[in-house]
Amino acid sequence: MTDRIRVVLALTGASGAALGMRIAERLAARGDVATQLVVSGAAKRTLAHEIGPNAWHELADRAETVHLAEDIGSTIASGSFRTAGMIVAPCSMRTLAAIASGLSDNLVTRAADVHLKERRRLLLLARETPLHLGHLRNMVAATEMGAIVMPPVPAFYQKPQSLADVIDHLAARAIDMLGLPGAGAAAEWDGKA
Repeated sequence: MTDRIRVVLALTGASGAALGMRIAERLAARGDVATQLVVSGAAKRTLAHEIGPNAWHELADRAETVHLAEDIGSTIASGSFRTAGMIVAPCSMRTLAAIASGLSDNLVTRAADVHLKERRRLLLLARETPLHLGHLRNMVAATEMGAIVMPPVPAFYQKPQSLADVIDHLAARAIDMLGLPGAGAAAEWDGKA
């Protein structure tokens, strides 16, 4: 077992690839985290469209291990592979529905299912708007099973000056939700107006 903290990071095909990229950057910058990366085929397409043709390679360079989405026998598919948690960012409605119903048909959903059954943190940055009743019911079901549903909603009280500021704050909040050791990544509200 590694002496670094293992965190699983999954990207799926919803818009918002920059969220996953920034989370990967922040985890890599910590130095004590061994990121276990899994990216769906649709997410690779979204990365290229939203960030650029080299985005997939840049993302993979920030991970300790890259797992193929089709490799259901990968280490992160087993509860014996200990992690500090998993973040799915962005989390498509298809992935949310699969997690909510226990459908483990690829490595992203299998790893999420493992985190739920092992009672580890599973954070879903569910990315869609507006939401219909099926989306909301899947969010409730995933939450009842132990996941944390965190739609990437900007914190305007932070007075972001750019989209990069919004993305950075959301990435920091997501990492903070894992409860990793050390100081929090996100700036705290100081109570001053």
